Amino acid sequence: MTTFETVGPAPVSELAVEARVRTRDGVHLATDVYLPGGDTTPGDTILIRLPYDKSGEYTFIPVVAEYFMRSGYRVVAQDVRGKFRSEGQTLLFVHEVNDGYDTIDWITKQEWSNGRVAMWGDSYYGYTQWAAASSGHPALKAISPRVTGTGLGNPVRRAAGEKHTRVEMGVTLLYPLSNFHTNDSFEWEPTWTRPYAADAEEFISSVGVRSDSYDLWYPKPVTLNRFPQGQVWDAPAVPTLHTIGWWDNCGPLSWDDVRAITSNPAWDTQHHLRIEAIDHENHFVDEPESEHVFMRSSEQLEAIMPAMLGPTLEFFDVYVRGNGKATDIPRVTWELARTGTFETCENWPPAHERVSLDLTADGLIQRDPATEGELSWVHDPDHPVPSPVEDAFAFLMTHPDEAPLGARDDVLVFDAPAVEADVDLIGDVSAQLGFVSSGPVADVFLRLLDVSPSGEAFRISRGQRRVYDATEETRVDVPMDPLGYRLRAGHHLRLHVSSSDAPEFVPLPGTDEDPWAAVETVKTTQTVRFGGDSPFVLTLGRREVAEGDNR
Repeated sequence: MTTFETVGPAPVSELAVEARVRTRDGVHLATDVYLPGGDTTPGDTILIRLPYDKSGEYTFIPVVAEYFMRSGYRVVAQDVRGKFRSEGQTLLFVHEVNDGYDTIDWITKQEWSNGRVAMWGDSYYGYTQWAAASSGHPALKAISPRVTGTGLGNPVRRAAGEKHTRVEMGVTLLYPLSNFHTNDSFEWEPTWTRPYAADAEEFISSVGVRSDSYDLWYPKPVTLNRFPQGQVWDAPAVPTLHTIGWWDNCGPLSWDDVRAITSNPAWDTQHHLRIEAIDHENHFVDEPESEHVFMRSSEQLEAIMPAMLGPTLEFFDVYVRGNGKATDIPRVTWELARTGTFETCENWPPAHERVSLDLTADGLIQRDPATEGELSWVHDPDHPVPSPVEDAFAFLMTHPDEAPLGARDDVLVFDAPAVEADVDLIGDVSAQLGFVSSGPVADVFLRLLDVSPSGEAFRISRGQRRVYDATEETRVDVPMDPLGYRLRAGHHLRLHVSSSDAPEFVPLPGTDEDPWAAVETVKTTQTVRFGGDSPFVLTLGRREVAEGDNR
């Protein structure tokens, strides 16, 4: 039997009054209403819809509500359908559009509402904002989604004939078992011994009830209709303050949405992008080690509220309350990591130089073209390259030194010369390489590191691609995380290349079997090419630091 901990609903905050919102199909959603000072006169409302317990310690919604109320907002926090105190089927994603609409409609009919509603939240409760926006309810005046994406949680599916895809995150199939299994949530750890599907089945047996969400996704995935009225961008545009974390493991999904919005003029004109030096759990890159805790104290929470919520309040002041003009909010605000300062620009990225660097078979990263060569390594599915942190969502809490991973035989290491003066690395990052494997399917993992003079290596960007028909040599384009980072004088760049990052990403068995169900494993040899007609090129943006810039 699998050992697990059941997490049920915490007591409702003394600051809130619990209500029940009835949806169009008769389901009642548990809803906490926070009124500043108990004031029932009409005012602006901030709605938060989440699956992690509206009263629980993990998301500290009562603390958030109290901070918003200081600015006069009414706050409504709601357990989504099927979670904690709410009724209905526990099925992720599919009910959020209609339930979001119905909840906004309910708010507008309350005596304490003036008919103007905004939404705020991270991750899944960032997703519920996109869902509500797609519903087209006219009372939704602004949203502030953070570290999230409209494709959040979607399993990776290979299109017919597609040569390269993203690599599946291990959390994808674990999330519905932990957070969308029943009304309660479950904390448990798989053993990560093959077949991984057996771990899941043993856990389901231990709980005593199956997960509808898991069963829809595995083993025969069903495409869940998240947005029944079309994509979000088909709905009338809603002013959006869109926050992305440089170290958010879900960041690629956020950047997907940025690209979609940029190509949609109606949404683009009301889209404000904010990029911060945070991970998914709102740890900051330069916070003191004493702050590196998963559950913050009340004092620590109060201390981070201005950074977390201040920009949202400024945004809502303009778009919800009409105090000022849209031009008062920069189109793009981004943090230059390692300086603690923010810059603004009209479009991302700001002006910068694009640099293409060649990797060599001698382990160098250089500006000059490389001579022809190749390097190989062996991917052993039974001994994959370990993920540098236990919890990828809280990467900055651990702040790992990845230099030791470079000593492994299955990790290639490439180093650039140390920079003589500070350099800002900004904009998109990508790599292109010639690749071939002895196995039918192979993964390519790239991790770009900042190496200090003392030898510690800290990840600043990464990318990964699954290569199909990998026995045929192919050119692989690996998109990596964008950068806004100051590389200090004396530091240098390093690139790690491997074929696994487990268990954050499900490691391949070395065969073409489903990695989640495979039992047998086969070692495979991976080879990358250099120079000639198949250069290994790393492309990134850089900007010289202005003289006298002492940030």
